Amino acid sequence: MSCAGCKDGAGFDLPITMAFQPIADVSTGTVFAYEALVRGQAGAGAGQVLAQISDENRYAFDQVCRTTAIDLAAGLNMTAQGANLSINFLPNAVYEPRACIRATLAAAMRTGFPVNKIIFEFTESEAMDADHILNILRSYRAMGFKTAIDDFGAGYAGLGLLTLFQPDIVKLDMALIRNIDTDPVKRTIVRNTLNMLRDLGVEPVCEGIETLAELNVLRDLGVKLMQGYLLAKPGFEALPPVAWPGAPASLAGESMAGAA
Repeated sequence: MSCAGCKDGAGFDLPITMAFQPIADVSTGTVFAYEALVRGQAGAGAGQVLAQISDENRYAFDQVCRTTAIDLAAGLNMTAQGANLSINFLPNAVYEPRACIRATLAAAMRTGFPVNKIIFEFTESEAMDADHILNILRSYRAMGFKTAIDDFGAGYAGLGLLTLFQPDIVKLDMALIRNIDTDPVKRTIVRNTLNMLRDLGVEPVCEGIETLAELNVLRDLGVKLMQGYLLAKPGFEALPPVAWPGAPASLAGESMAGAA
């Protein structure tokens, strides 16, 4: 990997902003983190923004996403709740981890956002050089950031990387979660995946939760960290309140007020 994409690449000309979706800790009624999700400034969805990425502007897009997420999170006083900020990154946009992190560190320093409250998550959406990914993840961990694998159980995101590196967090793909209350095969797969992650010292997050029945099954399996429309939809440039199914009214009210 060279730094040609950083030095010679094009800028990302489409103005962007972020929506934030909570990752809720259902065991405590608090927000563990907010995931930053890219949006167009005029309200365009992620798909329209991502369609503008090319090999030439991939680096610039990745960098502007990081700094925009940190600037907005700091302005929304995210860390006052003790919540982390989860930022998606593109491994193929990172040429040399310590060089490509400079803008991120500068944004964190400028806004006073703690580095140890930033989670970098990525999806193995395509076959990539394992050594390159490992270099990124190990470098980020050494600098104090948390790391996460997203969409685990879908596509390329599987067991291979886990044998080489254990991130702080693994997010189980929503395809494993959908209808888990009525699908015994999914329950078996998820239960054993959760046991494996706990044995490895990795915190599981289940994403894509849309029904109370799904949430209750996951809670029975010991899952604490959950994300999905049942709990909260993404808030455009805002930290949306969380609906706490099954929680006492007083806890739900306090938690929702704190997240507003």
